[in-house]
Amino acid sequence: MKKFTLYIVLFISSLSYTQELNLPVFTQYLADNDFIISPTYAGIGDNLRIRANGLTQWVGIKNAPDNQALYADFRIANQSGVGISLYNDKNGNTRQKGIKFSFAHHIVLDYKSQQYLSFGLSYNINSFRIDIENFEGTEEMPIVDPSITDDRAINNSNFDVGLLYRYKMFYLSLNANNILEKDIDNFTGIEPSKLLNYQGYAGYIIQTAKNTEIEPSVFYQRYNNDGRSSTDLNFKYRKFNRSGDYYWIGASYRFLNDQALKPLNIGPMAGVMKKGFYLGYSYQITINDLSGFNSGTHALTIGIDFLQGMSDCPCTKGTSWRKYRGAGLNKKN
Repeated sequence: MKKFTLYIVLFISSLSYTQELNLPVFTQYLADNDFIISPTYAGIGDNLRIRANGLTQWVGIKNAPDNQALYADFRIANQSGVGISLYNDKNGNTRQKGIKFSFAHHIVLDYKSQQYLSFGLSYNINSFRIDIENFEGTEEMPIVDPSITDDRAINNSNFDVGLLYRYKMFYLSLNANNILEKDIDNFTGIEPSKLLNYQGYAGYIIQTAKNTEIEPSVFYQRYNNDGRSSTDLNFKYRKFNRSGDYYWIGASYRFLNDQALKPLNIGPMAGVMKKGFYLGYSYQITINDLSGFNSGTHALTIGIDFLQGMSDCPCTKGTSWRKYRGAGLNKKN
């Protein structure tokens, strides 16, 4: 009975997991890589940023989800940015690979009050495939159906759009992902064609002492097809040195909104930036029926920042007070 319960939970999780045309959001975005959340962050900052992320979910469960991703974004001209994301995802006998091209434009709403608005657009190409070479017979059907031949695959493309509003140390990002209906084939008959989901991400950076800041934030995601939604409550502490290097520690608490404040995932995070090289790690404990079958979810992020040069427009400056302090707020386009 215990094993049966595990299979049911995994089956339900895999149905929701494979609905997206991009990687599911865990805590990768908290590794100082907001570009994961929204294309609107492309080009914000003075560097070409490259981040590689590896995530292993539910360690200890056979064929549990495992994915890798590469992100890069940089500024073009004074007020625009571009980015690219590549990902590879494995979940049981399903495989997803994809690439995302992003563009963002940033404007100044008001110099005096330091308000900025960014617009973002992404084009996504996704390949979804079912591996049949690993199919095995069961007690009810010891021989695999001989009519099942060749790996079943389908390609899709879609778009994401987003807005980002910043006011001093406050930020609010609103996004609509997978705005087109998904093409499906006969072999995916139980898979929904409407994959539109909405995301909201907001936070505030507070300088608590010299070269020190804390950052509470909240991330909300809702699937339009069936109304599923979840919320992350996050907290980060950063400490800078005089060279601009820093380390940070934090924690994330995720719950389903129809079970408010009952944790689904909870775990610590940490990261360090040293001379342009970045390393981050997060660990999540699963607080549901799967908790007795796995040792948690692990995510590792490595990256590098290449100095690109400062823009004349403060609308491309990062939100961190360290970057914000030297933003040249009196300059105009």
